[in-house]
Amino acid sequence: MSEILICEVGPRDGLQNAKHRMPTAAKKRWIDALAAAGLREIEVGSFVPPRLIPAMADTAEIVAHARTLPGVKVVALAPNLKGFERAVAAGAHKITFPVSASRLHSEANVHMTPEQMLAEVRQCAALRGAGGPEIEGAVSTAFGCTLQGEVPEDEVVRLAAALARCCDAVALADTVGYANPAQVKRLFRRVRGEIGDKLEGAHFHNTRGLGLANALAAWEEGVRAFDASMGGLGGCPFAPGASGNVITEDLVYMFEAMGVRTGIDLEKLFAARAVLVEGLPEEPVYGHAALAGLPKGFRAAA
Repeated sequence: MSEILICEVGPRDGLQNAKHRMPTAAKKRWIDALAAAGLREIEVGSFVPPRLIPAMADTAEIVAHARTLPGVKVVALAPNLKGFERAVAAGAHKITFPVSASRLHSEANVHMTPEQMLAEVRQCAALRGAGGPEIEGAVSTAFGCTLQGEVPEDEVVRLAAALARCCDAVALADTVGYANPAQVKRLFRRVRGEIGDKLEGAHFHNTRGLGLANALAAWEEGVRAFDASMGGLGGCPFAPGASGNVITEDLVYMFEAMGVRTGIDLEKLFAARAVLVEGLPEEPVYGHAALAGLPKGFRAAA
């Protein structure tokens, strides 16, 4: 029996692109419900300038709250040194840096070239010190970019190798939903051949309906850590057309139906979805498993 880890990124990736704001108190209730459902890793926000993404202005408070939840690894995104310092001060257990393989997206998203962003990550890793938070380098737009178009696979491999030298883990992200299963298999295989077990995570968007297919392809290539967003919320404000993430409820259902253990209780996950909808009633949510319900006789992975 195999087992995977699903990191819920809705409170960060999901809310950063939402048209409506979720109140801080509602965020806390949602994160509480996610933890109660069995989510062991939750990306609760990003330390970006509030003037750029107002929805993330309360991230320090949210990190402090999430740290009170037993068994939850609190993850935050940082786009630069200043964001990293804020994330460390807030007490995040793990900090993710987005390093885009597309120069145009990198400049739009973090106002740095990929090389400059790499240098920023190296500096943060050097400053971390003993007992500091985990650091993950996520190669974003790894499968293509709406601003640049094609992203060379050699560049993705190069960036992943560079990140592996200074980060605890590396992930590949399909920021704009361009990936297909054959491409996913090929690229994950190439990167794993270069950096081995440092390649841990996959971050897919369901923009063109291939989120689950891509996740399954990555799993078949040995990936055991996946990002997902409840209700399919999400997208990068600085990448045109980057709509919702792979849907947490559907991803959990798929793996549990396959006999792959996630540690997440689906009924409690559906209850957490209701908390999300209550806290953000104007925002549309997506997904099949929660709407259709579980099949009669369904048994989750033992």
